[in-house]
Amino acid sequence: MNDALYVAATGMQAHQISVDTVANNLANVNTPGYKFSRLSFQDMMYRELGQNPALGSTSLGQSLSQGMGVAIDGLSKVFAPGELRQTDNALDVAIAGAGFFEVTLADGTGAYSRGGSLRVNPDGFLTTADGNLLKPNIHIGKDAKSIAIGRDGRVMVTAANQRVPTEAGRLELVNFSDPAGLQALGHNLYASSERSGLPEAGRPGEDGVSALAPGFIESSNVKLVDEMVNLMVAQRAYGMSVKVIQAADEMLGMSNNLRR
Repeated sequence: MNDALYVAATGMQAHQISVDTVANNLANVNTPGYKFSRLSFQDMMYRELGQNPALGSTSLGQSLSQGMGVAIDGLSKVFAPGELRQTDNALDVAIAGAGFFEVTLADGTGAYSRGGSLRVNPDGFLTTADGNLLKPNIHIGKDAKSIAIGRDGRVMVTAANQRVPTEAGRLELVNFSDPAGLQALGHNLYASSERSGLPEAGRPGEDGVSALAPGFIESSNVKLVDEMVNLMVAQRAYGMSVKVIQAADEMLGMSNNLRR
């Protein structure tokens, strides 16, 4: 049996997923807070060829083994910082370094986000752009005429009948021992996993926790040049796997056409 057909097929499948990953990264090049995905590969199981010299044994009598293709080892997010873009919006706040905002989803479960475009919901609470409540909850109120967020996360609110702002609460950040192990949920949200570890909460600017950048949003960390190079490499590797299948098919055709 010609194993090259099956080995090359694993290469085509793996590099097709690589192209899909690059396509998703490029599609989100302008998505605020997006972190690009990185695909890693590993070789698959090996098959012993045996001791028969015709099957390939070494001069020392050691049996040879043949690789059976390639498999996807993992698909992880790379949380390198993106460029901070100034908006001067009072409710835009970027994380100047590592860390995540903890939010509560509509079903009551927790998640983590890098998105810093905040809103005030109809109940007067501070939420993300998708309407997820921040944790801890910060009540702004419905009659606030101005809101200011400091680098240390303090949220200062001036009500319509006040001249002096009062502190409505303080934003917190959480960190993970291995952020690459977070599970992407979409909408700039992530869930913790066994690999990422448990979240460790802290106040911005204290005890090594990143400070905030009020009036800024974080751009995507996708680098167009790197993604185009990855695309060309994946395309070339896919094409070579196709050529291997074509060559193996021709060899099988030659075998079938042998005459006694």
